[in-house]
Amino acid sequence: MAQYILRRLWQSIIVIFWVVTVVFFILQLTGDPVRIMMGDNSSEEDIQNVRHQLGLDRPLHEQYFTFLTKAVRGDFGNSIRQQGQSAMGIVLSRYPATLRLAFLALTLSVVLATIFGVTSAVKRYSLLDNVVMLLALVGQSVPNFWLGIMLILIMAVQLGWLPSQGFGDGDPRYLILPMITLAAPGLARLTRLVRSGMLEIMGQDYIRTARAKGLHDTRVIVGHALKNAAIPLVTVIGLDMGTLLGGAVVTEQIFAWPGVGLEVIIAINGRDFPVVQAAVFVVATSFVLINLIVDLLYTWLDPRVRLT
Repeated sequence: MAQYILRRLWQSIIVIFWVVTVVFFILQLTGDPVRIMMGDNSSEEDIQNVRHQLGLDRPLHEQYFTFLTKAVRGDFGNSIRQQGQSAMGIVLSRYPATLRLAFLALTLSVVLATIFGVTSAVKRYSLLDNVVMLLALVGQSVPNFWLGIMLILIMAVQLGWLPSQGFGDGDPRYLILPMITLAAPGLARLTRLVRSGMLEIMGQDYIRTARAKGLHDTRVIVGHALKNAAIPLVTVIGLDMGTLLGGAVVTEQIFAWPGVGLEVIIAINGRDFPVVQAAVFVVATSFVLINLIVDLLYTWLDPRVRLT
């Protein structure tokens, strides 16, 4: 187990290294951040002085080496747009809001997908099954940005039941619309996965044997079928959590949710390289750690799986 974890951690370090490296060089192609920050009315001399202060006038390979040596320590420099503030500090201050939104969206999608998927499998080919599958198809087809805008128009503007944007000092009502918007694609995908997995498991011999022994249907479904159907489900849940952390950009932009995604959009528009690099590092690290946890969960769900 220890050897496996160490090997996976080493692989994770390599993945994170290449991710931040690719982002570093891509950002260099997006334009000069100093000219954007200084504006058109600044003199060329002032622009060059600021570029020298930020170290952006040095050769690219020197900038890259300096970036790597600092990144190893978690130091991505100060924000160009918010002078004097640490880029990592800005990202970490926004990270709890993104983590909260992503975790609640994932929880909502997993709980509802399990209920809908199991019910649909048990009531196979019934009206309920057809309705659930139709809704799952619609959920996977509808873009996030359209769903978010429609929810704002209906729930906030027309009915006035929920606030449309912002954080609201932690008011739970501000979470509902962005949480539904972010959870919808995962909910649809997981529902179809749970249903297909349950249908395959329910036809196995040991399920028929359990029923022949007189076990209650609830125990057969939850204790035997659902646990075995959860193995591929765990994989998708792990990927979904990483996707939600990194892919909440559109949702946070629509609902003005003060998370990492909204900060990254602002940083990209302002060519704030340090903030973008710090955000990519945090999200990439979270993603690889989540996938490591998923791999370790396999041994608990299926003792036949060995970490070799």
